[in-house]
Amino acid sequence: ADRHLRPGGTVSGPSMFALADVTVYALVLSRLGREALAVTTNCSLDFMRKPEAGRDIVAKGQLLKLGRSLAVGDVHMFSAGSDKLVARSTMTYSIP
Repeated sequence: ADRHLRPGGTVSGPSMFALADVTVYALVLSRLGREALAVTTNCSLDFMRKPEAGRDIVAKGQLLKLGRSLAVGDVHMFSAGSDKLVARSTMTYSIP
């Protein structure tokens, strides 16, 4: 949607953050079930290149650690149809 674009047609950083965050949240919930108070406690997000114009961004996530109180996941984001990394993120969730 256009509301996620910056001038020049690039996807905004906050939109890519949201994609990374929901990807790791889904990974955590897929292992724990509904956990209402699981919250993001840390995020590292590296932007590698401008996403290709007019293409969706695809996120591929992996849960690196699922402990009693913390979960750590890694997310790689690509322009749809491309294998060039657009951004990568490591997210940490606190588990109540």
